[in-house]
Amino acid sequence: MKKRLAVAFTGPSNSGKTTLILKVARKLIHEHHLEVAIIKNDPKDKAQFDVAGKDSYKFSDTGAEVVVTSPTRTTFFSQRQKELDEIVQLFGEFDVLLVEGLKNLPLPRISIFRNTIDTDYFPYMNALAIDETISIGDYDLPDTIDILDLNDADTVIDWIFNNAKVLP
Repeated sequence: MKKRLAVAFTGPSNSGKTTLILKVARKLIHEHHLEVAIIKNDPKDKAQFDVAGKDSYKFSDTGAEVVVTSPTRTTFFSQRQKELDEIVQLFGEFDVLLVEGLKNLPLPRISIFRNTIDTDYFPYMNALAIDETISIGDYDLPDTIDILDLNDADTVIDWIFNNAKVLP
């Protein structure tokens, strides 16, 4: 059985979380030939996944758990919050799980910031991904936090390989 790694990314809106996750995922898939799974948290419950009037919307609107399957994809609509273990089971096989948000999950965490760092994130981060807009000397960072270049996906991937949680 192969190792399954998991890591989380946090940071304020528009800090570059999604952009970094996309770069990392593409490299893991296309250069490292790994299977990647991604979980995105929607804390404000504002994401829209279906169009009113379509069958899948009508089914989901009943409150049922719904799976829509086609020759090219499977989509799962759930009406309840799921724990990480439940979500991981939905994915089946993967090599690396990238989680955006969910800062209370027990996963190694990379926090992403541009322009300024919110020190309230310090207790939740294991690594800090920043760019040239941050002067690291302006902050009293805990010694346990690794500093990564936000624009260097290869360095972020190396950190993931060395620090991610191994899932059962």
